[in-house]
Amino acid sequence: MSSNVRIHPTAIVEAGVVIGDGSSVWDNVHIRRDARIGRECIIGGKSLIAYEVAIGDRCKINSNVYICYGVTLEQGVMIGAGTIFTNDRFPRATTADLQALRGSDPDEHTLLTRVREGASIGAGAIISSNLTIGRFAMVGMGAVVTRDVPDFHLVIGNPARSIGAVCRCGPPVVRFDEHFTPNEYRCTACQRRYRIASDFAVAEAD
Repeated sequence: MSSNVRIHPTAIVEAGVVIGDGSSVWDNVHIRRDARIGRECIIGGKSLIAYEVAIGDRCKINSNVYICYGVTLEQGVMIGAGTIFTNDRFPRATTADLQALRGSDPDEHTLLTRVREGASIGAGAIISSNLTIGRFAMVGMGAVVTRDVPDFHLVIGNPARSIGAVCRCGPPVVRFDEHFTPNEYRCTACQRRYRIASDFAVAEAD
């Protein structure tokens, strides 16, 4: 592990964890065995990162986040405070006869999730399993994500639904309401251009 990594004295970092240059791990964080954290990341206080989780460069994980086994974050991802990831759609504490605890190791019910580069997840969101959150997508605060989120889409609610497209720089580009028409749209903040099709697929025009 690089000497350029800052780890708070109260953090627990288990064996086999790799943390990239310039990253910071704050108070009471727990990073389980063999997790991989990229360069210049921030891991906020009291967050738990499960074993073998992979986190790319320049990710920002705020406080009290739970990232379970099977989750991959690509580079430049932002995870808001209190976000919870899941990896089992049919969880049980015990066997069917209630006579033994079920193990916590991955099995046929363990499903994977990927958060693509540049995506943001708002505070308090809950992320189901076996899905992909697209490039530069944005998940609203408190949303419950149960299916894939396309690139550049803004989703809100429970279950989360797409209501518009957002720019790489963050602000909305267009709302998917009754006035929407397929066209080329420009971000009013940075002037980047996007082509949005009739099926709401978003492509960068620049």
